[in-house]
Amino acid sequence: MTQIRISKLAKRYDDTEALCDVSLDVEAGEIFGLIGPDGAGKTTLMRILCGLVASDSGEAFVCGFDAIGQAAQLKSRVGYMPQRFSLYPDLSVAENIRFFADLYEVKRGDFDVRLRELLTFSKLGPFARRRAGQLSGGMKQKLALCCTLIHTPEVLVLDEPTTGVDPVSRLEFWEILARLAGEGVTILVSTPYMDEALRCQRVAFIHKGRILATDTPQNIPNLFAERMLEIEGEGLFDLAGKCRTLPRVKSVHLFGGRLHIVTDDVEACRREVVDATGLSPDDIRASRPSIEDTFISLLKIE
Repeated sequence: MTQIRISKLAKRYDDTEALCDVSLDVEAGEIFGLIGPDGAGKTTLMRILCGLVASDSGEAFVCGFDAIGQAAQLKSRVGYMPQRFSLYPDLSVAENIRFFADLYEVKRGDFDVRLRELLTFSKLGPFARRRAGQLSGGMKQKLALCCTLIHTPEVLVLDEPTTGVDPVSRLEFWEILARLAGEGVTILVSTPYMDEALRCQRVAFIHKGRILATDTPQNIPNLFAERMLEIEGEGLFDLAGKCRTLPRVKSVHLFGGRLHIVTDDVEACRREVVDATGLSPDDIRASRPSIEDTFISLLKIE
């Protein structure tokens, strides 16, 4: 069953085109990732889906309801966690959750049961009486998620929920999302982190308000039209400078301890790199492109 259906959605702010002809479907129980840089249009799209912003044209349906014309009916069905979720630092963990329960008109008897479930689920039980302002960044994000889940929504819309969170907390957060999806919750999540795309069932690359590609993380690299060589080791910054001047090299990108060289002829390019750098041919291997490589290549096409 399709829980989110978007068709030809467009939105403009003065001279800025925030969204252009965006179409997507997200199925029930799916974790769907929106991948793109700041300013790509992710937040605008999410705010439209939650009924907070009107689109200029196109359609957006969530849980079968028009996201704009029937926004009131979505309140009990959608949980929205913006980039800056407004926790109250002087309230305890439990008090913050209670506050959002009141906003969503959760009945007292239901709240007591739900609070216990969420504190156990998020592992925040031992910290129920701790003030939110005294929590770590990762714990604050888990508390924000609990507040978003207190009314048991069918659809979760999460805008870069792990930005600025340490790696361990990021992993724990995604484990929670996987469990929610296993229980049938539909999750639309945006992220600037390409590694998090691998945790989604499907992803969409968005840039300057346009969807560049939509597929499973495993199939996305198949959209890479060129060939690629990879070099690992030290001194990669200097190597990149030498490689960029070579005739067979189309582009060069550094990814941590790896140098990726894009070309249309692997063997000819390898020989050029060997001659220019003095490296052994064994140090320069053909490689399958990553999601990052594919995204960069699609940006150039776009």
